[in-house]
Amino acid sequence: PNQSSSSSSSSDDNADNLQPQNTHLMQTRRKNNIIKPNPKYNLSVTLSTDIPLEPLTLNQAMKDERWRGAMSGELDAFAVNRTFSLVPRPQNKNVVGCKWLYTNKYLSSGLHQRCKARLVAKGYNQQLGRDYIDTFSPVIKSTTIRTVLDIAITKGWPLLQLDVNNAFLQGTLNEEVYMEQPPGFVDPDHPTYVGRLHKAVYGLKQAPRAWYTELKSYLLSIGFQNSLADTSLFIMRIGNDYLYLLVYVDDILVTGSS
Repeated sequence: PNQSSSSSSSSDDNADNLQPQNTHLMQTRRKNNIIKPNPKYNLSVTLSTDIPLEPLTLNQAMKDERWRGAMSGELDAFAVNRTFSLVPRPQNKNVVGCKWLYTNKYLSSGLHQRCKARLVAKGYNQQLGRDYIDTFSPVIKSTTIRTVLDIAITKGWPLLQLDVNNAFLQGTLNEEVYMEQPPGFVDPDHPTYVGRLHKAVYGLKQAPRAWYTELKSYLLSIGFQNSLADTSLFIMRIGNDYLYLLVYVDDILVTGSS
């Protein structure tokens, strides 16, 4: 029995000797019993009374001057771009509806930036062959992005990201499209008139294509060349300097040697 007890004790000692010993000098959170909280489980939020709730209806939006101002700002952009003109309601023509969408915009720091109201067309009411024909719009390929980023990082080129405001309003429409007047902003002198669209509006099926066509035409006119491998990559070369523009709808990535 003593032999068995001695053997068991010896086995336990050997097992203890086999346990890994934390003898290195590096100080880690685990070694110092420091537990870093997982942000996924941090449910505490700070609400600011200065941030307006996003309206679900036009009536709710009209009660807040900040949202009324946002809608007026959107229509001002329409006027500057000459997006549409009021005309008598045409006979035997499809007239698409429109609606307001409301969004709070935030800075990268998380602070509230502004109230954004966007007037969008109800594109699902459009009719193929009457309101639109082509809708395809190219976007930059992921392989192109990786290749250009690799070149930029290797050569130490700066990177700049652009987000074009009201991008789709820049695109010219080739089709004859009519839209109802904006809810809440009907012209009192011509309440039965509708808008004849000259520029693309968010929500139209051909809006992305119209914007891309307008952007491409402008870039080519100022000296850029369209890549044969990727139609959303534009390149300008001046001597030994290069400038690259990568287009993904209304987001543009810019890099180059100068």
